[in-house]
Amino acid sequence: MNNMNSDKKAVRKKYLDNIRWITVVIVVLYHVLYMYNAEGVSGGIGQITKLSTQPYDIFQYLVYPWFMPVLFIVSGISSRLYLEKHTNKEFIKSRTTKLLVPSTLGLFVFQFIQGYVSMNLADGAAALAAAGVPKFVIYFIMVATGSGVLWFVHLLWIYSVVLVLIRKIERGKLLEVGSKAQMWLIVLFCFPIWGVAQILNAPIVSVYRFAFYFVFFMLGYYVFSNEEVMDKLKKYAVVFIVIGVALSISFAVLNFIIRGGSNFADKPVNRGPLFAACAYFGSLAMLSGMARFGDFSNDFTKWMSSHSFGLYVFHYLGISTVALVFAKNALLPAPLCYLLSLIAGFLFGYGLYAIISRIPFFRWAILGISKKKVKNSEE
Repeated sequence: MNNMNSDKKAVRKKYLDNIRWITVVIVVLYHVLYMYNAEGVSGGIGQITKLSTQPYDIFQYLVYPWFMPVLFIVSGISSRLYLEKHTNKEFIKSRTTKLLVPSTLGLFVFQFIQGYVSMNLADGAAALAAAGVPKFVIYFIMVATGSGVLWFVHLLWIYSVVLVLIRKIERGKLLEVGSKAQMWLIVLFCFPIWGVAQILNAPIVSVYRFAFYFVFFMLGYYVFSNEEVMDKLKKYAVVFIVIGVALSISFAVLNFIIRGGSNFADKPVNRGPLFAACAYFGSLAMLSGMARFGDFSNDFTKWMSSHSFGLYVFHYLGISTVALVFAKNALLPAPLCYLLSLIAGFLFGYGLYAIISRIPFFRWAILGISKKKVKNSEE
């Protein structure tokens, strides 16, 4: 076991860990602004300031196209690293525990609380109660509503299952092809990404873009998990960073300034060529830049990395709770609501993770932490 653990540490790519936690922090910042956005993007309570324009809302436009795609790329790469030392069966078992259990059973055990908060933000719970809907029915609606940020986990589990099926068919041939991808081909991947952005999009919950995110996951597994490809990307890291930043600024200027706040999270904006280009080259900027400049670890990055999943799972509950208690009732000035939401996002994220990860059953049901994993971490 010690040899196996040392092998895993030897192949661990530190820049992937850093991408994860940095991106999750960006997600927290995004969700604070999203909660009080003035662009009409549904999901939060909307504008709480008296400003004709909230200039800081532009941050959402700068990061939204690429921050989830890059996490799917990283997940694809991580799946390759895991499958190099484990069987398909072990992979599915691990992903089921880590992903499927928290995003299904976890909804009934804990995440229904998020559903309660979200429904009350939109006055949904009061409306259902007034209509005489039975409490147990309201509970199940809260469970369905409580998935929140777990949409990412849902898709990732589905992609993991599909990956295993594809691996059984192609038997490693696609990995060999992916390792030989030239830079011109890597650039041209942007076009099929734009193509799949048009299909398999959920009609109501716009974040469930099955084909769009699947391509990023598969590119991570079959292309960017290869050292030969990453060596090429690292050489052009500065170029990709410049392109990614330029495209993100162009997207933000066009949709936030010129178009006066287009809904960046739904069609037609999120299916356009500029959105696809931002998603892809923004992801490449983060991936290549961190591979070249961020492949290191210290006590701080290790702590942030080990707590990033908890921050992702619980942060939105903190943000939305502050919005429900203080912002919705106008109990505090808008700046304080923003600040408290930000603080609560991190406090709930890290605090609930610290508590729940130590409680048997709940750590498994809500966070996908098995007894075996806990024992190994303690060793």
